[in-house]
Amino acid sequence: MKIIVQKFGGTSVATPQTRQLVVKKVKEAVDGGYAPIVVVSAMGRRGDPYATDTLIEMLRSVNPDPDVHELDLMMACGEIISSTVMASTLQKEGFKAKALTGGQAGMVTDGNFGNAKIKTVRPKTLKTLVEQGIIPVICGFQGVTDMDGSITTLGRGGSDTSAAAFGVAVDAEKVEIYTDVDGVMTADPRIVSDAKIIKQISYDEIREMAHQGAKVIHPRAVEIVMRYGVPMVVKSTFSDAPGTLITTDDKIDTLESQDDVESNHASGVASLKDLSFFQVDLSQDTSNNGSRVFKDLASHGVSIGSLSFQPQSLMFAVYTVNAPKAEEVLKAEGYHYTLTKECAKVTVVGSHMGGTPGVMARFVGALTAAGVKILQTTDSDNLVSAIIEERDVKTAVCALHSAFATQEGE
Repeated sequence: MKIIVQKFGGTSVATPQTRQLVVKKVKEAVDGGYAPIVVVSAMGRRGDPYATDTLIEMLRSVNPDPDVHELDLMMACGEIISSTVMASTLQKEGFKAKALTGGQAGMVTDGNFGNAKIKTVRPKTLKTLVEQGIIPVICGFQGVTDMDGSITTLGRGGSDTSAAAFGVAVDAEKVEIYTDVDGVMTADPRIVSDAKIIKQISYDEIREMAHQGAKVIHPRAVEIVMRYGVPMVVKSTFSDAPGTLITTDDKIDTLESQDDVESNHASGVASLKDLSFFQVDLSQDTSNNGSRVFKDLASHGVSIGSLSFQPQSLMFAVYTVNAPKAEEVLKAEGYHYTLTKECAKVTVVGSHMGGTPGVMARFVGALTAAGVKILQTTDSDNLVSAIIEERDVKTAVCALHSAFATQEGE
C-alpha cells in the first residue's frame, strides 16, 4: 500500500470553497493509487475567527500572561476545529474519514510547551485506519507528553513538522506540503518580480534557504524527511502546478549540458532582516581569543550568526531583539566594540558554492555594482552570505538574483 501524507495550510482549509480544492487534491491522490493521510493547520490567518493568533489574543485578553499549559491547550483548538470540519467535508463527499488530534494520531513530545520537540510517533492507529480505507485527518502543530498526556504545540512551522514526522513514521512514499504558492521560489516574489519556481532542490539547499529567511517551509520539517530519505513536495492547493520536489542530491536531474554548470549551480536568494552587527576588538585579549565572549553570550541566551574570527577582531550578527543583551555581556567583560543597527543578511544558496571558483567574486561584484555596502561576508559549501544595511535588502536581493539565475527557474 502506497501511503502519502498531504499537509494543508490555513488558507487551504479556511472556507467551504478552498476546502473543496482540498477534496480535489485528496481525490487525485486516491485515484493515483495512494492511501492519503491528511494533516491540517488552523483555519485562516490572524483576524480570522479560528486562526491560532486569534485564539492567543482571546486568551491574553483574559490574562496577558497565561500559563504555558493553558496557552498550548488554547492554541491546539484551532487545529481541532480544522480537522473535524475537513473530515466532515470529506465524509460529505463520499470518503471515509476520521479526525484525530495529534496525540490520538501517535505524536509524543517532550514537555517544552510552546516549542515541544518530538520524542516519537506511534503509528499503529494511523496504519490501522489506512488499512480499513479510512482517511485520517490529523491536527498538525500538536502532540502530547508521554508522562501525563498534556497537549503541547511544536512552535513555528509545527504543522509542516508534524506532516514530516507522520510521513516518516508510516513509511510514506512522499510528503506533500500544500500552501498558497506554486512551490519554492528562486527569491521572494514580493521582492523579485521575475522570481521563478524551482523544480527540484536538495534537502541541504532547501534547509539552508529556510534557515536564511525563505518562509515557504520550516527547516525542522526538512531535517526530519532528510534524515530518513522521504521525498517532499511543496505545491499549491489553488493550482495544478507540479510544485518543487525536495530530495537527495543524487536524485536531482542532471544538467543536460555541461556548459550550464557554472551559471546554474545556485538555487535561490534569501534574506533575513532585524539584525544587529557587532565588531569586537580582541587586540587586548591575548589569553583566551575571545572564548569568554561566546560562553557569556550563550549563558544569556544570545545566539550569534555570521561569525568571522580573526586574531585581533571578532565579528558577528544577532537578532536586534538580543542586541541589548549582547552589549551587556561585552561591556561586563570590558571589550571595546562597534555596533551597527538596522542590518540584514542576504544569502545565495546552492550546492558546492564554496568550492566553485569565481562565486565570491560574482557575489561581491553584484552587490558592489548595485551600490550595496557590504559589512561582512561569510561562506560555506552551500551558501555565500553578506551582512548589509537593512535599507538595501530589496536592491541586494534583486542584484544577486540577476547575477545567479538558476536552471530550475528557466
